[in-house]
Amino acid sequence: MCDARRSGGALTARRATFERKVAESLAALLPDYPRVPLCVAFSGGLDSTALLMALALLSPARGGARSATREAGARRSPGLRAVHIDHGLHPDSPRWAEHCRAVAERLRIPLTVLRVTVDRSPGVSLEAAAREARYRALERELAASEVLLTAQHADDQLETVLLQLLRGAGLPGIAAMPPLAPFGRGRLARPLLAMERGEIEAWARARGLEWVEDDTNADERRDRNYLRRRVIPLLRARWPSASRAAMRTARHAAEAQRLLDLLARADVERAAVGGALSVKRLRALAPERRRNALRYWIARSAHPLPDTRRLDELAGPVLDARPDAHPQVAWGGTVAERHGDLLGLAAASRRSPGARGLSGARGLSGALGLPGTLGLPGTLVWPLRAVSVLELPPGLGKLELVRDRHGPIDLEALPDSVSVRARRGGERLRPRRGGPSRTLKALLQEARVAHAERGRIPLLCAGEQVLAAGDLWADARIQAGSESRRRGRLIWHRP
Repeated sequence: MCDARRSGGALTARRATFERKVAESLAALLPDYPRVPLCVAFSGGLDSTALLMALALLSPARGGARSATREAGARRSPGLRAVHIDHGLHPDSPRWAEHCRAVAERLRIPLTVLRVTVDRSPGVSLEAAAREARYRALERELAASEVLLTAQHADDQLETVLLQLLRGAGLPGIAAMPPLAPFGRGRLARPLLAMERGEIEAWARARGLEWVEDDTNADERRDRNYLRRRVIPLLRARWPSASRAAMRTARHAAEAQRLLDLLARADVERAAVGGALSVKRLRALAPERRRNALRYWIARSAHPLPDTRRLDELAGPVLDARPDAHPQVAWGGTVAERHGDLLGLAAASRRSPGARGLSGARGLSGALGLPGTLGLPGTLVWPLRAVSVLELPPGLGKLELVRDRHGPIDLEALPDSVSVRARRGGERLRPRRGGPSRTLKALLQEARVAHAERGRIPLLCAGEQVLAAGDLWADARIQAGSESRRRGRLIWHRP
């Protein structure tokens, strides 16, 4: 009898320990927990099933685990829901979706099932395409201020670190999966990242949970599966704490990357000319610092990062070329193009014709002018708070102000209304925070904008003060900084 009691007590303690760890992890990651809406990415597998059940058992009032004898559904946190993504790639995917519906119904947790279309083009990694489709759908589904919870654990982190090392990744790759990151309109948190799979499975089995098994996880032609089934067991036999060591490595890499990002941000801000970069200022940096600044600038502009060869080409030959050569480097739907002293980024599919924002959504050489048109004939009034798009006179296109969390404009620094006019001569603005005031004429000359094109650029003004010259330069008084809460981007849509 005593042995049975001790056994039952140990089981209850193990159950409570796992739930307490989940609660403690969430409290550490989310200062507003448990008063925050949570959305679980629920695949129906072991890990997400355990996470969903633990959350159903947690008391939002105490932030800890309730007794295992209480009914889970009656105690779930307000604002807790789940989303299941059906990729449509496996014949059993409809059955998995029904299983998830049944589990969610038992726990009285709202569930949304989303069907996605995965790119099966030749040469495209099906696994990577499925992951991209899944996260796109989750990003669209996530509500403002909601937190998406995924169930990756320490073993997943070990696999990711090893894969990144084998692919020759830099610090961002080795930093692997962060415990908390911005995502869509909310955040993404991984509360199980410090726990090993064995601990999660033991808790799930002790609770008698049921989950689905994806037989593609046994396919050793996939790199991650090969590592999981063949390599990691050998590593653990020799180094039992391999997962914890990988977690430390990832944390160290993430910390080092944050320091590099701070340095890169300072370098980019010094080199910034609107959303472009000054070639002269980039060339003044040491090669490794130059590459670091370019990586940061490209990532901040929401473009994919180039591979090492293209980054070296961008940091070397493109910057060293003659000012009138207009060299380009293209990768992954993005083009980096030099025009005089300015280096800009372009979305390759929209280079001509199209819109170009302060980050350079078109090539600079093709976007600065509007041949065959005249400048603004007078002054227009643009009520920014009420209207996001201003139609310009025929042949000049339109101006648009958009929300963008990486945008260079502090939306709260903008006045309610601005006037829009052409150049008259003598205009000045401060293109860099903390930098000197410059004449617009000098900036246009440095950017090598043709004389015939300079009068066509619409100027946003508050009284006589120029706030922005088209989407080329924004004055320091409206530029976003680290303290900015609402950021945006001005786009001049050319015809």
